[in-house]
Amino acid sequence: MPRTTLRLQTPEFGLRGVIRRLGWREWWGNGQRASDLARPIVISARNLDKFYGDFQALKNISIDVAEGERVVICGPSGSGKSTLIRCFNALEFHQNGDLEVQGRAIFEGSRDIHRQRQDVGKVFQQFNLFPHFTVLENLMIGPLKVRRVSRAAAETLARTYLDRVRIPEQADKFPRQLSGGQQQRVAIARSLCMESKIILFDEPTSALDPEMINEVLDVMVELADEGMTMVCVTHEMGFARKVADRMVFMDAGEIVEEAAPETFFTAPSTARCRDFLQKILQH
Repeated sequence: MPRTTLRLQTPEFGLRGVIRRLGWREWWGNGQRASDLARPIVISARNLDKFYGDFQALKNISIDVAEGERVVICGPSGSGKSTLIRCFNALEFHQNGDLEVQGRAIFEGSRDIHRQRQDVGKVFQQFNLFPHFTVLENLMIGPLKVRRVSRAAAETLARTYLDRVRIPEQADKFPRQLSGGQQQRVAIARSLCMESKIILFDEPTSALDPEMINEVLDVMVELADEGMTMVCVTHEMGFARKVADRMVFMDAGEIVEEAAPETFFTAPSTARCRDFLQKILQH
């Protein structure tokens, strides 16, 4: 079983390679258009493999995400969705293949790991707020400790983004005093306080009661409308259809299907994807 990280960049030739090096978006049979020149690629994965012992969690994954693009990843539990986006944020490391995020090669031992974690925000299934800090303090600690901004600047950022997620009145409360939806909005604001260029969402509504889901999704829709680069793992198919530029379906550690939302939901090309959608859209 492979155990060493391959750090050499795989060369690409022909029109496809030229398009990628120029930073153009590619859609080759998965909904993207080669004629869409607009935006540079900010996440580029090529042939990623990830192992946990003898178990292979990711199998030969290749995917690009363009600046400002909204990519939704769905699939059954255990398909590798969360593992993939954890690799994007250097919370996990692949064993084989090449990964670049915002032009930086990501691999175990890379010098850019701390910078990478600053520039790529993550919103988890669980809120992961410090229970002994107030909401304001939870938002200030990253800018203070990591970005080394002044206390006044950190507080200004925190209050700005609390207002952005529509809970400025909760600044002096502790997490235990908030609803689940409010805590998740604090978690989103915390990522925004780091002024991340990319935000990764890992099933951000899965721990919420049904009536709290919409308040979180509304904030995510607004971020998408403002052009934030987003990669979102979710089973909220209504949200995905509304927001996504591209749908990615994973199963058993592989990308099985990619398509624009309308095609993905109305005419999936694989039997496995059709079966998944039939089951999930029934509820």
